[in-house]
Amino acid sequence: MGAVVVLAPQRWWRVVAEVPFVDVLSTMSDPTIPLTVTEWEEWGNPADPDDYANMRAYSPYDNVAAGVHYPDLLITGGLNDPRVQYWEPAKFVAKVRALSPETHVLLKMEMGAGHHGASGRYDSWRDEAFVLAFLLAP
Repeated sequence: MGAVVVLAPQRWWRVVAEVPFVDVLSTMSDPTIPLTVTEWEEWGNPADPDDYANMRAYSPYDNVAAGVHYPDLLITGGLNDPRVQYWEPAKFVAKVRALSPETHVLLKMEMGAGHHGASGRYDSWRDEAFVLAFLLAP
């Protein structure tokens, strides 16, 4: 969702990006982060110039531009997420807020959850209600 927001922001009114992989180049360039090296086959290895160019073209964090009005955004993350580290959505939100101050951006960071959000039936329902309220708000 991060890539579609920065590559075609005019097409969307609101976007929900749950635990988005938005800092592709930084994450894939750090082999000490869990899962990075095993993901090079799928995403590419930024040490390779061709892979770097491809990743740079769509990496959401690296393509946020000043003066662009992005759609309203709800970005989520989890403090204990081993797949998308908590700093990725936080860093992305900070950059969008800095370069596009008229864009409404919400960051919802789960302090006790991982990649798949809160566990438990009622917690899942609460999270889904939050997302729907964001999408349906006037």
